[in-house]
Amino acid sequence: MAWLVLPALLFFTVFGIVPLVGVFALSFTSWDGIGPVTFSGLDSWTSVLSDPGLPHALLVTFLIMALSWLVQTPISLLIGVFIAGNQRYRALLAVLYFVPLLLSSAAIAIVYKALLDPNFGIGAGLGLDFLNQNWLGRPWLALGVVVFVVSWQFVPFHSLIYQGGVRQIPASMYEAAQLDGAGRIKQFFHITVPQLKYTIITSSTLMVVGSLTFFDLIFVLTQGGPGDATRSLALDMYLRGFRASLMGPASAIAVILVVVGLVLALLLQRLGGKDANTSQLEGA
Repeated sequence: MAWLVLPALLFFTVFGIVPLVGVFALSFTSWDGIGPVTFSGLDSWTSVLSDPGLPHALLVTFLIMALSWLVQTPISLLIGVFIAGNQRYRALLAVLYFVPLLLSSAAIAIVYKALLDPNFGIGAGLGLDFLNQNWLGRPWLALGVVVFVVSWQFVPFHSLIYQGGVRQIPASMYEAAQLDGAGRIKQFFHITVPQLKYTIITSSTLMVVGSLTFFDLIFVLTQGGPGDATRSLALDMYLRGFRASLMGPASAIAVILVVVGLVLALLLQRLGGKDANTSQLEGA
């Protein structure tokens, strides 16, 4: 029955392995995206690794990653636990919560850019002076806006993951806790969170690795500004490749993104220990 995996393996090879090998090969070439491809050895890698902007782009990437994880994880967990209930109104709320994920990142960025305009945005429209900030013109405010918008868009996805995890926890565990006099808060911290250990690791892996690829939202919202305050590694790759027509250095950055993502994913999976693939219902 091993032949059953061949279609998936073929699909992964064509759309995963081959492009990755191609990008790795391009990182050793000089190409403007139109003309002939010429071998340039380590010139692209030397250019990228010696660029003083690379550490800053890495710092911005990790800041967005860490801050968005800190915001998304507790909110997603709480919403996931809430909508895991059997009440009908919670099912309706689950559908409403999922709406932001259905929207295009570029469209979301355009809407928020208009809402945060200090002259014609929501602050001016409602007469709320505290909202009339130059949100996208100050480095830390712009970074905060990016983290907020990213979290607003992807919290529904991770809430759905936690909802599925909560529904796998046996009701008997909560019934036993109630008999012992444990309230909802104690049940949450002593039953729900421990039982969602592997779900949290899975969600965090998707969250962390996904944050490495944020490009369209940042590009439309801030274009990496003000200055280079929100110039992440993915955006830097685009600007080098399609603005400066330096496909070699852009490919080198793409390889760096793949390596960083792979290392982070492996580190997060190791947090689950040797039994990371076992059921969260063990010992129930």
